[in-house]
Amino acid sequence: MVEGEASVYRIAFWNILLKDMRSYYLKPPNISWGMVFPLAWTGMFFVRSGSDLDSIAGLLPGVVALSILFGTTSVLAVTVTFEKRGRSFERLLLAPIPLELLMLAKTSGAILFGVVNSFVPVVIASFLTDLSGTSWTMFVPVVVLIAVASTFLGLFIAVSVSEVFEAQTFSNFVRFPMIFLCGLFFPIAMLPSFLQPVAFALPLTYGVDILRGAFGGGMILSTALDFAVLLVFCAALFMVSLRNIRRRWIL
Repeated sequence: MVEGEASVYRIAFWNILLKDMRSYYLKPPNISWGMVFPLAWTGMFFVRSGSDLDSIAGLLPGVVALSILFGTTSVLAVTVTFEKRGRSFERLLLAPIPLELLMLAKTSGAILFGVVNSFVPVVIASFLTDLSGTSWTMFVPVVVLIAVASTFLGLFIAVSVSEVFEAQTFSNFVRFPMIFLCGLFFPIAMLPSFLQPVAFALPLTYGVDILRGAFGGGMILSTALDFAVLLVFCAALFMVSLRNIRRRWIL
């Protein structure tokens, strides 16, 4: 019986993931947007840096983080909100599988989308500067964790609002301050003292710190601490999102 349940859960997980990929992430507008957005960020900052290869390498962690953050939160927040309006989200909650597995299946497409987005600026930068010193054993895990944290942030936003415009507004309310407070393009030490604690309360701060270390830059915290805090943020955002779903749609 346990083996049969596991088979059912596995089939359900892949069916939900494939349905979302076909319905949302593999649509031409999303594919083009997923490519154009990181390309635009990359081009904007790399043109600003000109031929200064050190500046390009220094900007790369921020561009990678932005590509993941905007790609995951934008797509997931809108798609889940659309499904809630069409009542398909509520029908999905009736599926005979654990809610945790259901929402992992629902968010896996956005996580993959964010991971793919992260490599667009890296590929471009590889033609402009030497990335041979990059620690890929740090880069790949942190990219996945940033994608997971950003996706769960998008899920939290999506299940907390009712309309698409509310999801977009809430997303921007969270994302744009995060850009300036997480040490993306200037050190946290340069922030006013009263804003520095806020910076350390944001998940992207720790992801950018690891990315900077992966590309050979200086880190403000230890790698182990950064990874540990990112994992805590992932778990916390996921659990809070599940709590909101249970409170608003199940109980």
